[in-house]
Amino acid sequence: MKKILFMLAPLMILMLAFRPVTSVTIQGKVTDEMGNPVSNASVMVKGTAIGTTTKTDGGFSITAPKSDITLVISGVGYQPVEIAVKGRSVVNATLKTAQKQLQEVVVIGYGGRGKREMSGSYYNVAGAPQGYYNGTYPGDIDTYFNTEGYDHITENRFLRVTDNPLSTFSIDVDAASYSNVRRFINDGELPPAGAVRIEEMINYFKYDYPQPDGDKPFSINTEISDAPWNKAHKLVLIGLQGKKIPVGNLPASNLVFLIDVSGSMSSPNKLPLVKASMKMLVDQLRQEDKVAIVVYAGAAGLVLAPTSGADKTKIKEAIDNLGAGGSTAGGEGIKLAYKTANKYFVKGGNNRVILCTDGDFNVGESSDDAMERLIENERKSGVFLTVLGYGMGNYKDNKMQKLADKGNGNHAYIDGMSEAKKVLVNEFGGTLFTIAKDVKLQVEFNPAKVAGYRLIGYENRMLAKEDFNNDKKDAGELGSGHTVTALYEVIPAGVKSSFLEKVDDLKYQKNVTPLSKSSHTDEIMTVKFRYKAPDGDVSKLIQHPVRDKQIALAKTSDNFRFAAAVAQFGMLLRNSEFKSDASYDEVVTLARRAKGKDEEGYRTEFIRMVENAGELAKNHKKEPVTEGISKIPAFHK
Repeated sequence: MKKILFMLAPLMILMLAFRPVTSVTIQGKVTDEMGNPVSNASVMVKGTAIGTTTKTDGGFSITAPKSDITLVISGVGYQPVEIAVKGRSVVNATLKTAQKQLQEVVVIGYGGRGKREMSGSYYNVAGAPQGYYNGTYPGDIDTYFNTEGYDHITENRFLRVTDNPLSTFSIDVDAASYSNVRRFINDGELPPAGAVRIEEMINYFKYDYPQPDGDKPFSINTEISDAPWNKAHKLVLIGLQGKKIPVGNLPASNLVFLIDVSGSMSSPNKLPLVKASMKMLVDQLRQEDKVAIVVYAGAAGLVLAPTSGADKTKIKEAIDNLGAGGSTAGGEGIKLAYKTANKYFVKGGNNRVILCTDGDFNVGESSDDAMERLIENERKSGVFLTVLGYGMGNYKDNKMQKLADKGNGNHAYIDGMSEAKKVLVNEFGGTLFTIAKDVKLQVEFNPAKVAGYRLIGYENRMLAKEDFNNDKKDAGELGSGHTVTALYEVIPAGVKSSFLEKVDDLKYQKNVTPLSKSSHTDEIMTVKFRYKAPDGDVSKLIQHPVRDKQIALAKTSDNFRFAAAVAQFGMLLRNSEFKSDASYDEVVTLARRAKGKDEEGYRTEFIRMVENAGELAKNHKKEPVTEGISKIPAFHK
């Protein structure tokens, strides 16, 4: 008998080695301290890339390889918690509001020519990389200078219709500014004005516009009412709804993941989040889709040749093997990514480079001008660009914007798993599939109806009036199912306003007879659109007259009132000279009444963020700055 058992032992061991691994499903609900559900909270299995996000009711379901695990649960604006499962099938969690203490830090900088002020702020950030090349203090402390980069924004001013009857701009479907602003506010800090791009904040949200008819790529929608922050002015909404193409009908994809694996990406909210994000995207791919992975640090390299989307395990293993270290040769990485995309170009397909980085390029072609010229040359190949920004402290928002704008692409800021899900899962088609490119708008105002106007936001998307008919002029792209919303604040004819600045009468120009009151009196403006097919070179024109049919603010659509609330919030954050009677309380009231179904919880989150920003604004005090010494706030967890 012993001999038989001895002979069977290897067979039994072999059978046990190849037994199926039983996975477990854990369900639960995440709430705040008041018992309210927390939507879009991140639920991760500690030490793995397995994760999910909570639904609008706070509920979640996650499948793990074993029951002896720890869940890490976090939400925007809340303190993360770790919960040991210990074999349970139901795990509930309560998140507490994040609290951060403001502390004043005096920073004195010295350069080669003597004492100078250091640019940026000084933060204590848990998990910051030691030996970080730009301003790390020696020793064991995890602190470094904030060298984030934002371009200055000169707000659009009110223009007289008699002098400037045309307003021309490119659409913008980017939403990076909103999630970045959210990160600042949830860290207990009001964002710098340069980080607040109002058009991106408005376009972060979905709006309930009708789908286009026939073969048109988008529908056009307009609405007029009073400006909530200035009752003497009107607000005009222009909304585009891109055609929603079912995922099964989308063309085959040729994707190249271009991933920054330099030393600055080692923080938990950078490369680890990139890897988890890319895995979520891989789960959306089909057999006909192909993925290659290019990485760059001190040099660039191809770590995964084009692989079918059906081979998800192989792609995910390549992602898991990525590690951070070295300097950042962004230019070389971009060249190799485009070279790879062009080598495997799919005619009529979706050819795209997806760049994941903090934008902190410091080796090779790294200047804004060099990077712009590089991208401009590469976009001619028909390869589009998606830029996903990660991290904080050295995040180069200005460079990311330029790359996306010049590369026929879009730009999103990923501040957590819930945002990754929004961009790469919920909005998969809109993020990665272009249905119309070089989309431009030109508005002609009727001087019989309008004395002056200003476009709210889109400052870095303004075009010369001649650019509208110039098909060589680059403009923004519209993705499958995307919505684009623009707001004009209008001063009606006959209304006196200090916002309309006067100039001296011209000496050599003929007097122009004012437009007759009977001329086009039912039209306040005409909106013209130009766009090209994704692979086209010749634009098509659509004209849309807007009749002056104003309705009371309370009777406007949820689309109108919510967009107006977000615009008002942006003006408050920027401390705009045009904010008039805007207030945080008014934003909250307007947004609550326009929340609608809010199935994904983004509008509820917005309301909570506005309330937090209002409290920060009450306590905000400007610190005096003396020559050579900056008093800079630092936030300690």
